[in-house]
Amino acid sequence: MRVVLIGYRGSGKSAVGKTMAHQLGLAFVDADMEIESRAGRSISTIFAEDGEAEFRRLEREVIAELSNGDAVIIAAGGGAVLDPETRAQWKQAGTTVIWLTATPQELANRIARDTTTSDRRPALTSDGVLEEITTVLAQRLDLYRDCQTLTIDTTGRTIEEVAAEGVDAVNSDTGFGDA
Repeated sequence: MRVVLIGYRGSGKSAVGKTMAHQLGLAFVDADMEIESRAGRSISTIFAEDGEAEFRRLEREVIAELSNGDAVIIAAGGGAVLDPETRAQWKQAGTTVIWLTATPQELANRIARDTTTSDRRPALTSDGVLEEITTVLAQRLDLYRDCQTLTIDTTGRTIEEVAAEGVDAVNSDTGFGDA
């Protein structure tokens, strides 16, 4: 079983993924943390020194490698859906892709509470946080929709509630992915 969690920064991919992996007895990997570990630098530093194109290349490689494994839950970076090869690989492999959503205001609140965000993640626009979220979500909306198997709204919900919904869906007879 391969499950990939997608969604904007702050949607809960890492926290929900860890909880789901524990409940399902699967490995968990945060793709962004894996990229940083392999590169020996933060994502912000990769963006600053090598540019977004190099980061996206690293992201594609890491996600392709992780997506080939069995029994894993992957928290993909928020922009992983930008890569057509990544989206095609998930579809071709029958990967269960869960899109975690939240309102822009909820995402902004979560990002503001995450003390590591500014050090590890680059700003994607020159706008303020809420404006950036709204702009980038609008740009990615169709891509998230295109590759998702299931959508879970995380607004106002606990990690445990969202993870339980994800686990129930993966364990159900819905026939998606190879779950």
